[in-house]
Amino acid sequence: SSRRFPDPVHLRIEDVPEYAYVRERTRLDELLKAADALRRSVLDDGELIDRDAVWALKREALEVLHAVPLPPGRREAYCDYLAHRGQALEDHATWCALAERYGSDWTGWPGALRDPRSPATARARRELIDRIDFHTRLAWLTDTQLAAAQRAARDAGMAVGLVHDLAVGVHPGGADAWAQQRTFAQGMSVGAPPDAFNARGQDWGLPPWRPDVLAASGYAPYRGLLRDLLRHAGALRIDHVMGLFRLWWIPRGQEPTAGTYVRYDAEAMLAVLVLEADRAGAVVIGEDLGTVEPGVREALSRRGVLGTSVLWFERDWEGTGRPLPPANWREGCVATATTHDLPSTAARLTGEHVGLRHRLGLLTRPLAEEQAEDAAEVGEWLAYLTRLGLLPEGARGEEGAVRAVYRFLLSTPARMVGVWLPDAVGDRRPQNLPGTWDQYPNWRLPVAGPDGCPLALEDVVASPRLHDLMRVFAPVPDTLAPPVRGPRPRTAPPGARPS
Repeated sequence: SSRRFPDPVHLRIEDVPEYAYVRERTRLDELLKAADALRRSVLDDGELIDRDAVWALKREALEVLHAVPLPPGRREAYCDYLAHRGQALEDHATWCALAERYGSDWTGWPGALRDPRSPATARARRELIDRIDFHTRLAWLTDTQLAAAQRAARDAGMAVGLVHDLAVGVHPGGADAWAQQRTFAQGMSVGAPPDAFNARGQDWGLPPWRPDVLAASGYAPYRGLLRDLLRHAGALRIDHVMGLFRLWWIPRGQEPTAGTYVRYDAEAMLAVLVLEADRAGAVVIGEDLGTVEPGVREALSRRGVLGTSVLWFERDWEGTGRPLPPANWREGCVATATTHDLPSTAARLTGEHVGLRHRLGLLTRPLAEEQAEDAAEVGEWLAYLTRLGLLPEGARGEEGAVRAVYRFLLSTPARMVGVWLPDAVGDRRPQNLPGTWDQYPNWRLPVAGPDGCPLALEDVVASPRLHDLMRVFAPVPDTLAPPVRGPRPRTAPPGARPS
């Protein structure tokens, strides 16, 4: 719904200060039991994550907390937040209040309410002032918990801390599209043309920004968005960073192959990006995967924007086509084995991702042909890792191969290395499968072990497999190191690695 304000579904209710001052706790206790039942349904019964049910419980709990008066100091901080966020916050909270009454897609609301500046909307703001206050309070609470998380990360000695994500777009019926609708191209959707990974192309269902309106506004919506995301972040990952240069526009209702590229003023977009990142002292990471036109990576590199290099894609494409030697990898990148849009390393090693795509009808070639090509690619990489001496426990199977992959990433000159959490516990399912909508439970799968059984956070932290993988990054006794004291760097130092 919004890229400007984080979703309050992520709030930890027990950490809201007003939670301690609720006198009648019967209802809160009932909600806690219901929340635990939801959690057990995932962990014990293997059900999918039901975020709507989670949000219903949290929203009711937050209604109880909202009735608790704010003490003077908290009230002052809340008022400061309201003044700082201004019209953008009021618009966001107004959409939330109207959505409660008329539904979550503003394009289906009564005509006059579709315009955030209409007299009818102004009247609705007055009528719904209590609900608007509720939703502005949620935005404030979420902001304060994000700030606390970043402080905790820095106090623990993390040079970067939280890495926020700039999604490529927003839902066409959501809060941002309503409040900033003149900035978005109506009747258009963002996607990707056919490529080697998805021969049918992709339609993400997100309205693109109009480059002419951005330019006429001095890029104010874009600047404001970056500042919002960088408030409590040590780094910002930009999804589909090529969108700063051009986006694949698809007329709504048409196939992705019917789309075309529309260009943006990349010089202006990059200038605003690096200026805001520098002001925040933050690292910028671009997801430059897929169809990347010539010159994009060079333009990003000149401005200090890191790219994303995925092991399976890094080959000597201009020469032998074999795996690219680690010394030949670029320095200005986050080196990783996979991403949320790709198979986990365990799935890649076992070939399970090919079977999944076959079952969903996403393959464009016979299954046997796809499996043979995939097995040959994996075999080539494993042989190369063995020759480099990175697979000493090769006979021990999948876990040893996963650790060898990360040893390889650490041997590259990449500034940072990304660890995919499911790799640490052997999960074989992708979190998101491009080209699917309701065919696959995207973003509803809890992290699971190799047997597919969901894992609680406590299980993940205690996982021997995770600890074995972490020793690849920090080959020291498995004990907690003392936190780093003293001044903290504002950005990741050269050669930064996770630890």
